[in-house]
Amino acid sequence: MTPIIRTVSDLRALARAWKSKGETIGVVPTMGALHDGHLSLARRARSECDRVITTIFVNPKQFNNPDDLKKYPRSEEADARLLATVPVDAIFAPPVEEVYPEGFISTVTLAGVAQPLEGHMRPGHFDGVATVVTKLFGMSLADRAYFGQKDWQQLQVVLRLVRDLNVPVEVVGCETIREADGLAMSSRNVQLTTRGRTKAPVLYAAITRAAEDIRSGHADRMAIREAAETMRAAGFDRVEYIELRDAETLMPSDDPTRPRRMLAAAWIDGVRLIDNIPV
Repeated sequence: MTPIIRTVSDLRALARAWKSKGETIGVVPTMGALHDGHLSLARRARSECDRVITTIFVNPKQFNNPDDLKKYPRSEEADARLLATVPVDAIFAPPVEEVYPEGFISTVTLAGVAQPLEGHMRPGHFDGVATVVTKLFGMSLADRAYFGQKDWQQLQVVLRLVRDLNVPVEVVGCETIREADGLAMSSRNVQLTTRGRTKAPVLYAAITRAAEDIRSGHADRMAIREAAETMRAAGFDRVEYIELRDAETLMPSDDPTRPRRMLAAAWIDGVRLIDNIPV
């Protein structure tokens, strides 16, 4: 049975014991409700590190909507069973007060890459992400950390955080894992209605078509407009954004000589979906 650790002191004691033997540590930060996408990160860590820690912590500081925090799926027992199949060496699942004890007043804030798109739509979200990730890196003494590319902007925020603050952790971005119909795996997918689940793959299909059109020489704005219209026609309630951005800085980009990313966020039947693809 994979040990479930609740306190920072116990986690550090375990990590220090591994480090004393010269073993490398990989950490996979999650908020639980695990799926094959998370497991792919843990397997990658397993293949590259001597020891693997998966963290399960629903971080209240990255939710700007209290109802969203309450509704976020939680399934620790099922998560532990899944992680035992990898297997990982430890699960760190602390209570909120262990991560943010009474009197906690510090926040890690990034400008630039954290400001547009999700930063604009969800004020304070990336402050919460950057703060908890910084803490988890320090708690776990990790050598490598594994993040999925589905949350592309989050990955760029963490990469920049590590670079700017000289955090001695190698951040590894891993390919998005998708369902057979193209829908990016996400813990929130369980909240989709039957109708919403049927229509949700249109998001990926629409931005894939738009990216292909842009690579073929079509105008960026026209391709993006057609993608949004396709999604609305399919039954999406709202398209928050479809944007073509510089892959690293997340600033608007019309320079095809630099890596670019198309990022999208949209609502269907009360569930917010995000996705992205290279262009």
